[in-house]
Amino acid sequence: MKNVEYSSGKKSFFFGFDAQSVLLLISGLLLIASCTEMTPKYTEDQMIAKAQKIHDNVLTLDTHCDINIKNFTDSINYTQELESQITLPKMKKGGLDVAWFIVYTGQDSLTDTGYAAAFENAMSKFEAIHRLTEEIAPDQIELATTSEDVQRIVKSGKKVAMIGIENGYPIGLDINNVQKFYDLGGRYMSLSHNGHSQLSDSNTGEEDDVWLHDGLSDLGRQVIAEMNRIGMMIDVSHPSKEAMRQMISLSNAPIIASHSSARALCNHSRNLDDEQLGWMKKNGGVVQTVAFRSYLNTEKNDARSKVETELGKEIMDSLGGTWYEWRDLGALSAEDKASFYSNYELMASVRSEKLKSLTNLPPAVNVSDFVDHIDYLIEKMGIEHVGISSDFDGGGGIDGWNDASETFNVTLELVRRGYSEKEIEKLWSGNLLRVLDEVQEIAKKALL
Repeated sequence: MKNVEYSSGKKSFFFGFDAQSVLLLISGLLLIASCTEMTPKYTEDQMIAKAQKIHDNVLTLDTHCDINIKNFTDSINYTQELESQITLPKMKKGGLDVAWFIVYTGQDSLTDTGYAAAFENAMSKFEAIHRLTEEIAPDQIELATTSEDVQRIVKSGKKVAMIGIENGYPIGLDINNVQKFYDLGGRYMSLSHNGHSQLSDSNTGEEDDVWLHDGLSDLGRQVIAEMNRIGMMIDVSHPSKEAMRQMISLSNAPIIASHSSARALCNHSRNLDDEQLGWMKKNGGVVQTVAFRSYLNTEKNDARSKVETELGKEIMDSLGGTWYEWRDLGALSAEDKASFYSNYELMASVRSEKLKSLTNLPPAVNVSDFVDHIDYLIEKMGIEHVGISSDFDGGGGIDGWNDASETFNVTLELVRRGYSEKEIEKLWSGNLLRVLDEVQEIAKKALL
């Protein structure tokens, strides 16, 4: 299409604009061009220095770090440089201030025997976390139950431990256990894990479309009310979509997804679809984006995992161990699980070194893929509703953030994408602690 210029009286017109408007437009464009030229271009060293300053200034918090109680003894513990993805030395090196240690229980039978074993497992993990903070390393890490605790402990120079409960199965049929777990420091809980619990359907029901409660059981509904009453955050990362919908409908307080990502970018039932993200935004909650490879980029993960799995099986066999898929671990005895995890940690270390020497490897899921999900969640919900989690020692970890020592790389990628210090602070801890404050304040007001 040709440009058209013509005169009418004292004014010249160009595309329907008078001369004065054209001059203003040109001036504006020149100003924008001038500002663009004046925008500082950071060198790589300057970018890293800027990110490091921000990382040092903000409070960093990871909402999901699994534990193995064998690492909480006098002789083997988190004060040492262990093979596990999170230890105190790794937290210090990576600048991770707060780790939510997880009281996780795999789903088993809905029987008195099953409930008793689950309760015993949960108590052993509560005890391990308390042992770390009260006996093993009280000079290095302290347990927090409020945001005020977090701020105080960080200012003292210590690291912070908080407790989340993954799977409400250990409650059994006794709702008084919710209060018991809260008194031990539990500040969030999911009502199911992989497999339907007595409280809630799991996301795993999508695989065969078989459901136990069509959402929540009657006891599950009572547990939601009890969690609101005492001030414990409700975690929706593992329950089914319908269970999540019911939880939001029933809850008087905002909820969290302690370790989930965006389903629109990776179609996995552990991720949240756009409708669920809308529910979270309306509820005032927060989604803690998770650095779990298969929840971030299916194509890259599958290609890389094929190579890593074959290599892992070879190494595991040479160690005299048995290879299990993660989904099969729930059926193992406690002894067999402990043996698997021990061999798996050693295998993973050996495999990591071997992978470095291999050429033509498919690219690994990395920090950039992780922050893609953060970008998307912010686009859909707003920055006030997005946070960060790793799922370390529970299958999490990506290239660039494969253990707590590499935590800075997440901040660096956020800075590369133009996030401000204020925004990064919200993502790392501000949003999650805001929800914790609101949940606890609602509980206090209900007592008045």
